[in-house]
Amino acid sequence: MADWNPALYRRFEDERTRPARELLGRVPLAQCKLAYDLGCGPGNSTELIVERFPQARVVGVDNSPAMLESARQRLPKTPFELADIAHWQPEQAPDLIYSNATLHWVPGHEALVARLFSLLAPGGVLAVQMPDNLDEPSHRLMREVAAIDTLRSHCTQTGQTGTRTELLGPGGYYDVLAPVAASVDVWRTTFNHPMASAAAIVEWVSSTGLKPFLEALDGDEARKAFLAEYERRIDAAYPARADGKRLLAFPRLFFVAVKK
Repeated sequence: MADWNPALYRRFEDERTRPARELLGRVPLAQCKLAYDLGCGPGNSTELIVERFPQARVVGVDNSPAMLESARQRLPKTPFELADIAHWQPEQAPDLIYSNATLHWVPGHEALVARLFSLLAPGGVLAVQMPDNLDEPSHRLMREVAAIDTLRSHCTQTGQTGTRTELLGPGGYYDVLAPVAASVDVWRTTFNHPMASAAAIVEWVSSTGLKPFLEALDGDEARKAFLAEYERRIDAAYPARADGKRLLAFPRLFFVAVKK
């Protein structure tokens, strides 16, 4: 995919940071010397870790130069590294490997999660949060619109399916980690975000889940047609509530595992 858009991503920063804060709140570490934020984006999650562990060396990691530039402007004293999480190796065994809303873009979760956990120092923590919303209207409608005959001819296979990895589910991640961990905490939370309009929902997903669908389309006219039909369906799927706003249900899956 093309590089991410930090400014578009930050338009809903408060909502995106809520699960990051909840994840960090469940990390059972009293002290931390070295922490990595994998998929740090514009640094909003990294900032939480720096505030929680002010004496720690906190390193942000991302594969987006644009996101890293935004993160460096936000946290000029914090080191940030350009790397692919699928092949990332820390400089030394960390006390915390933290990843908020990133690993769903990386394939091979059984091997990936096991490998990341193995990199921790003894007593270290792997803390992960991922969107679990592929069956929600916001994402189901992306696939439905991509399958429309008039658009399908302008859309690559990637754009008809998206590039996200199917999650293992709470039981799957528990089974990967429980045999080797001192403890595993797995939970799923649905956040309900009041949104101003159907267009606001489209704007939210344009910087994340909708991005591969739009990039796979051939030409501006195809993209305009896709967005118009997608917004029409979003408008029907998320009716106005009592105050006129739309309520965007956003399930997220969390797990926190402690190394023996």
